[in-house]
Amino acid sequence: MTTSATAGGVRRRRKIRMRATLIEPLPDEPTAVVVVGPGRGRLIGALLGQDGPVLAAPTGSYLVVRPGTSVEARAYLPGARHPQPYPVKPSDCVALPTRPPRRIEVGRSEPLLRHFSLIEGPELRTLGVAGTRVFLDVVRRGGALVYALGGQPPERAERDVLAAAADLPAALFFAVGGPASGVEAVREGLPEFGAASWFAVDAEPSYLRRALVAWAGVESLHRASINPPVLPGAEGRIAVGSSAHESDWAARLDRMCRSAARLVRQRLAIELANLHLRCVHDIVFGAGCEGLPYTLDQEMHALSLRTVAECDAAADRVLDEMLTLVLGEPPMAGVRRRVTLAVRRGFADDSDDGGELERVLLVTNTAGVAAVTGDGAVTALAAYDTDQGRAVLPPLGIGLSGACYQHWRSPANADPDRARSWLQQAIRGVELDLLKEVSRRFEMLHRSLGNVIAEAIDHGILLI
Repeated sequence: MTTSATAGGVRRRRKIRMRATLIEPLPDEPTAVVVVGPGRGRLIGALLGQDGPVLAAPTGSYLVVRPGTSVEARAYLPGARHPQPYPVKPSDCVALPTRPPRRIEVGRSEPLLRHFSLIEGPELRTLGVAGTRVFLDVVRRGGALVYALGGQPPERAERDVLAAAADLPAALFFAVGGPASGVEAVREGLPEFGAASWFAVDAEPSYLRRALVAWAGVESLHRASINPPVLPGAEGRIAVGSSAHESDWAARLDRMCRSAARLVRQRLAIELANLHLRCVHDIVFGAGCEGLPYTLDQEMHALSLRTVAECDAAADRVLDEMLTLVLGEPPMAGVRRRVTLAVRRGFADDSDDGGELERVLLVTNTAGVAAVTGDGAVTALAAYDTDQGRAVLPPLGIGLSGACYQHWRSPANADPDRARSWLQQAIRGVELDLLKEVSRRFEMLHRSLGNVIAEAIDHGILLI
């Protein structure tokens, strides 16, 4: 057994663990086609070979149609560790949730869904700043966007969102109802989207369906090419660089983790201040007190994405720089993947905090913040759930409880001054807990990565 000193104190004695198991390849992020626009429900139904929409989703919720044999729908709500039943038809005897779900999933056995999932997005003109950020994240991860035009061309707010989506590494399609002769006229009226793919969609969208299947094949190959499998033995015994012992790596790791946590906290504090201003504006000039929970939940959704992205980017920088320092050269993809898994195992081995890292901060109707832990709780917050296996740090989410919606629906709680006071208290509570969680994650990254590097320094090779 071995002990080593780190910047945070003496590391406790641990057994040497020689890892002989093969590293499983990470699954490629699944492809999905996001459909928006006035005709989105009918178009999704037509692509699946049925008349009419799959189901009516609440305003702001994302409907995800996946391959499956069950026709039951499941709603994912912040605060719930398990999905809740949702009525596919209005006549179904299922109690509606007290708050709009972040997403609703339903299965269909249509062969088209073997190539990609279909996502019905919300109305683009109602998104706002936070809703647009969430929407663009879904499009980026899914890979394709279809705008189903109705009788009128998109409004200016919709065109702005579509222009932002066109700048993403995602395919953009326009579906125009009616015969092919009318497509060119509509296309000329939207010159900024001339590079997109345009299709006439009448009773049977066969050409659009073929184009989407062709896109999915190319996109899946591309995603597989940037995530190659790790060949057995190709990156076996990884020697530590000759100057690693004199590199003062422990102090450098400590400085990097502290600096990364401080920078992320500063950026999130600024974002929370801007978020507060947008919500106050909406109370006074927008949806008022009754719309406050809808607006704030959307802002918290966007803040969750921003927090995870900032933390992941900072953790990646720490990991890459430290591995380059210790190994003497930038790590290969397979080596980096093995170190990432070892660091995440270290989180689980930390008996003090490891089991609580996957956490949801839930705003209550008293403007307090409750914590809900577990992978299922975090999964319930996503508009389009995908695998988080590439991230070093566990996910973190923020949302509003159903009681907040019930509270502000009451006519007795229609005072804008009380709403602003409640909002300020809620955001302050989120800020305190969120910034604490950020610091805690980088402290655990410091300990776990420090243990991995210390063992490598002691024995001259990576023991993972």
